[in-house]
Amino acid sequence: MTFQLDADAIAAYLEQTPQFFEEHAELLGKIKLSSALGGRTLSLQERQMEILRQKVKTMEMRLAELTRLAQENHAIAEKFQHWTRDLLLARGDTDLPHALVYGLKTIFSVPHAALRIWQAAPDFSHTWYAAPVSEDVRLFAGSLHAPFCGWNNEYEAATWFDDGPTIQSIAMLPLRVGAAPGVFGMLVLGSADPQRFAADMATDFLVNIGTTSSAALTCLLK
Repeated sequence: MTFQLDADAIAAYLEQTPQFFEEHAELLGKIKLSSALGGRTLSLQERQMEILRQKVKTMEMRLAELTRLAQENHAIAEKFQHWTRDLLLARGDTDLPHALVYGLKTIFSVPHAALRIWQAAPDFSHTWYAAPVSEDVRLFAGSLHAPFCGWNNEYEAATWFDDGPTIQSIAMLPLRVGAAPGVFGMLVLGSADPQRFAADMATDFLVNIGTTSSAALTCLLK
């Protein structure tokens, strides 16, 4: 009677008996496996080396990706520090909004940036950033708990830009005093690139832009 060994039972036995191939080393040279690369027949040792090379290659690619992300994050941190420094160096309250918007354009390469403050102090009521906005804009800004990013569906805020081509994607950042629920203004970023401010993009960095802008601009409020 022929007895057939179950493959799972053999695998379980070898797993439970790691010294098996030490005691039967001659079998290692006889075991042949097919390669995933080219369909060649390999010895067990060659197959193990192939698997190790694939793992090393995967780890190298992952390391390269992590290095790239670290370099990008470092570059963003340096830009953010530069922009914040310019806000601190702005001379006079009237220079601050210009430094804020100009820095976003030049330091972060944002094609279009605009600002509106609807709770500006009377001394600043004549300025460009205190221009009137509709009640709809105020309500929309007040409903935002995070920056809005997406297609420009003819939003009123997109008309605040006074230069450049048609805005395809837009980011709208509500401005608040600390954790207060009320919104005193809105910072708007725009681009002709539909993917620059995509709806599915991460907004952590934009949140930092919004909170820093909010803190800097509180000196203009009534």
